[in-house]
Amino acid sequence: MLTIDEFKLIMRQVAGNDPDIDSAAETEDSLLTDLGYDSLALLEIAAVVQQRYGISVPDDCTERMTTPRAAVAYINELQAAATGR
Repeated sequence: MLTIDEFKLIMRQVAGNDPDIDSAAETEDSLLTDLGYDSLALLEIAAVVQQRYGISVPDDCTERMTTPRAAVAYINELQAAATGR
């Protein structure tokens, strides 16, 4: 199960440790677009999640991954469906 802290680490990895994004990422309910993540960055996050957690994340994930909290919930739903939990 993905935690919000693990997701923030992935966000920072994709952002290249940009200090502006790093400090803003502390807000779990901020829109990812407001934090500087465009659809390409969200797809990069999805690719990291797929590789790290071995789950398939659909290309339309950007519609559900609107905030860090929503992204974690969505990814955890995908994990649960993949493992049958």
